[in-house]
Amino acid sequence: MTPSVRSSARIRIGSAPDSWGVWFPDDPQQVPWQRFLDEVAEAGYAWIELGPYGYLPTDPARLADETRDRGLAVSAGTVFTGLHHGPAVWDRTWAHVADIAGLTRAMGAEHLVVIPSFWRDDKTGEVLEDRVLTPAQWRDLTAQTERLGREVRERFGLRIVVHPHADT
Repeated sequence: MTPSVRSSARIRIGSAPDSWGVWFPDDPQQVPWQRFLDEVAEAGYAWIELGPYGYLPTDPARLADETRDRGLAVSAGTVFTGLHHGPAVWDRTWAHVADIAGLTRAMGAEHLVVIPSFWRDDKTGEVLEDRVLTPAQWRDLTAQTERLGREVRERFGLRIVVHPHADT
C-alpha cells in the first residue's frame, strides 16, 4: 500500500447534531449550538457534520472560528430532500441545497449527505405520505438524485452521499 492510499483508507469518526437530539434549525427543546460544539469536542471528536441548516452559524467565517477554537473540522453538510416528488420540487430543493453546499464547501468539507425526506412528521409522528414509494417515485428519486449529484459536483466540487434512513 502506498502512503497516500494508506492514509486515505483510515477511518475517521465524527459526529453530528442529531446525536445530541438536534433535528431542526431552531427548537427551544434542543441543546444550544455552542453546547453541542463544546460537548462534541469534549467527547473527543475532531469531525462534525453541519446538521440542519441554520442550527450552526451559517456565516462561514464565524463557523470557522467556532469550530477551529474547539479543534473541530467539518466533514460534510446535511440536507433532507423530497426528490421522489419529481421535477416539480427541483427549484425549491436546489435553492436549499445550494445554501448548504456553499457553506459546506466554504468549510473545506468534501461531502454533502443527502437524506430522503421522512414519510412522517418529525415532531408529531403524523403520517405524511405512504412509506412505500411507487415505481414512478423510485424513478423520480433516482433520476433527481443523480441530477443532484452532478449539479453539486459541478457547482461546488462536493460529492453527495445518500443516507437512507429508517423513516425515509
